[in-house]
Amino acid sequence: MSVTPPLKGVRVVEMTHTILGPSCGMVLADLGAEVIKVEPKDGDRTRKLKGFGAGFFGYFNRNKKGIALDVDAPAGRKVLERLLAEADVLVENFAPGSMAKRGLGPDDLAKLNPRLVYCALKGFLPGPYEKRPALDEVVQMMGGLAYMTGPSGRPLRAGTSVVDILGGLFGAFGTVLALQQRDRTGRGGLVESALFESVVFLMGQHLAITAINGAPPPPMPERVSSWAVYDTFATADGRQLFIGITSDGQWRRFCEVFGQADLAGDPRLATNNQRIEARPWLVPRIATLFKGMPAEEIERLSLAADISFAPVARPHDLFEHPHLAANGSLAPTTLPGGVQTRLPLLPLQLFGWRPPLVADPPSVGQHNDEVLAALGYDEAAIAALRREGVLAA
Repeated sequence: MSVTPPLKGVRVVEMTHTILGPSCGMVLADLGAEVIKVEPKDGDRTRKLKGFGAGFFGYFNRNKKGIALDVDAPAGRKVLERLLAEADVLVENFAPGSMAKRGLGPDDLAKLNPRLVYCALKGFLPGPYEKRPALDEVVQMMGGLAYMTGPSGRPLRAGTSVVDILGGLFGAFGTVLALQQRDRTGRGGLVESALFESVVFLMGQHLAITAINGAPPPPMPERVSSWAVYDTFATADGRQLFIGITSDGQWRRFCEVFGQADLAGDPRLATNNQRIEARPWLVPRIATLFKGMPAEEIERLSLAADISFAPVARPHDLFEHPHLAANGSLAPTTLPGGVQTRLPLLPLQLFGWRPPLVADPPSVGQHNDEVLAALGYDEAAIAALRREGVLAA
């Protein structure tokens, strides 16, 4: 089936930085919206990050057009207002109140463009904390995610910017809903998504556990599993495999395929709950079994037994993953500076259509002339803006 990108024809102005805002804009762009990223004249500061943040800009800004201008200069402000007057959506994730101070808050822009959907991504939804600054790691600590990830006394943030990305996804989801609402009413409005409430949403299962058990769950390294065999095991060739046996049927197949007839016939292991009680001696027994087998053999037998397993991988192992190579989940991408790589597409299909990579992340001001020409600026006017220092050179 031929699928028209669902957000084709939607124009988004993105004034964002780091991950929370750019991830929201990336999702909208991947789904077909024309996303115009507005950066300062010298570029989004995220472009210059080193260390853990070095990949932020290159990953979260694909499929966007980029303009770079001084929006505080009168002529630059006029360009921005003309752009917003014709836009369907604004996405921003600046500090609370900073857009309003510049006359670009939701109420200000509703007067300029009543149909505009204004997506504000912040640290907190409205309430006592709404003016506080926040970061992904801050809310992981505040919301209990870091406590649940590390061992007792050693809170540890998750190994990726999970809350920033989730907040961006909720922002994109809310924006799509707001566009539908606007189609019915003719008016746009404010969409809000926040980091703290996003991590609280993730903690919902632990709140439910606390209510049911009458006590909070321990951190994940110390948890009592709901399944008897649900662990990482060492193999004979020095690798690690995770094995999860989550039903009585899987247990029977495991015993049969791996030649463990004595375990299959042991009445102490007939049900999952019984096997949980037997973990102190059962898990070491299975660990000894796997320690005497190479990883490839364990994987082959696990497939034959139809039980869940996974090698313990590192992120860069994904570049050569056979499943991703076969279904095209990693798209060839040229990063700013000319680095060639392959990066993940959105993990969804719509009627068989996979949102594709259409454009690499833009260089600073790459689409200045194109975007301004579409707004009605002729070559002479664009050149004048460049001479005045309003546009990136």
